[in-house]
Amino acid sequence: MNLHQFKFVQEAVRRNLNLTEAAKALHTSQPGVSKAIIELEEELGVEIFARHGKRLKRVTEPGQHVIASIELIMREVGNLKRIGEQFSAQDSGTLSIATTHTQARYVLPVPVAKLREAYPKVNVSLHQGSPDQVARMLIDEIAEIGIATESLADYAELVTLPCYEWQHVLVLPKDHPLAAKERVSLEDLASEPIITYHPSFTGRTRIDHAFAQKKLTPRIALEAIDSDVIKTYVRLGLGIGIVAEMAVRDSTNDDLVVKPMGQIFGQNIARIAFKRSAYLRNFVFTFAELLSDRLDRNLIAKALSGQQQDYEL
Repeated sequence: MNLHQFKFVQEAVRRNLNLTEAAKALHTSQPGVSKAIIELEEELGVEIFARHGKRLKRVTEPGQHVIASIELIMREVGNLKRIGEQFSAQDSGTLSIATTHTQARYVLPVPVAKLREAYPKVNVSLHQGSPDQVARMLIDEIAEIGIATESLADYAELVTLPCYEWQHVLVLPKDHPLAAKERVSLEDLASEPIITYHPSFTGRTRIDHAFAQKKLTPRIALEAIDSDVIKTYVRLGLGIGIVAEMAVRDSTNDDLVVKPMGQIFGQNIARIAFKRSAYLRNFVFTFAELLSDRLDRNLIAKALSGQQQDYEL
């Protein structure tokens, strides 16, 4: 057996047992992938996949155990590569970060700049997507570190730690009737057209939950994944906006009234995530520490080794 066979099995699973797609992803031929998998099955003496003709239909029970072992082996192979990179070039390389638009735009610029100052030979690669896509990029080892508010803690393959706490805020034009109101209620919001995040982004689940608890149906006029887009449509008068507080911390928001909404929607926790048992280079630890003063190398190392204990923010 060899690593090529393991890669082919792993990619077949990732591509929903579609060998044609697996072959494309691995830049090889479909018959080659099929042959390598069959050879591995013959060597192991078990069927990894149940078939219908030449098509893979499902993973067998012994196949599930084989795939779990392959995942472990390939993870450690990746760790070996990173160890080599770490000790052959202590202060250079590429830090791949998977995150959402809001984090990339409003939270990461300062930590990234400080990292580049500390490690001028380190390149930073930002991958933006939904929280579920962030999780998948970590699992598939496209990125080493992930930052998001939604979903990351739902994946058993990931180790996540709370990074910082934030709340939603209401943004509206200065001449809007609610701008002069001292305390805005959920009923006030329900009577207005609302512009906010797509359901899978930036704490939107908390917004929906708050309305549902009061048995209110919000009038969602527009959904977006980008805070700047939400603010743009608020300025055009399409509705009132609900955004993350990080998105209103600069002077470009002076034409909008900003009202904290933590008392209505509660507090959100942005989380940092790593693939379980991953080997992290020194500058990855440094970047995590730059993100939050509550994170340090020892805490992250313990979490990655299976000693994760959540802590209060």
